[in-house]
Amino acid sequence: MFHIKPIAYVKNTRTQIQDDDWGAVISEIRLVEELKEAALLGVEEFSHLEIIFYFDKVADKHIQYEARHPRNNQDYPKIGIFAQRGKNRPNKIGLTIVELLERDGTTLLVKGLDAVNGTPIIDIKPVMREFLPRTTVKQPKWSTDLMKNYWVKNGS
Repeated sequence: MFHIKPIAYVKNTRTQIQDDDWGAVISEIRLVEELKEAALLGVEEFSHLEIIFYFDKVADKHIQYEARHPRNNQDYPKIGIFAQRGKNRPNKIGLTIVELLERDGTTLLVKGLDAVNGTPIIDIKPVMREFLPRTTVKQPKWSTDLMKNYWVKNGS
């Protein structure tokens, strides 16, 4: 066992976990009081950040340890929890690349964070081209279908 303390919390208008329409969501990421502004020094030189967060609102009884149909959609194949990005993961860890809009002291304003208001942030990392895939990304057709409304409202 190990212990991880949140470094920040999300502030936005989303109070319910939902599967789609995250692309236009603007969130503040506010560092905890123990962390000072210097922890974010230079972050504004990056256009995007990786936000690692904890799905604290997911009840333990809903955690998936085996295979399931993504979003419980029988049209999608039954696959293991580690072959999908669902929130009901054994360690409840989420990861999203967001656009950094601005930094104000110990607060970051970001776009496209798929986390609800009050979500604890575990870590923040700058996105660097050298860490992105160097080869073509391959994925199954069901995942493309599942994601069609995730970032944009009503598929637009």
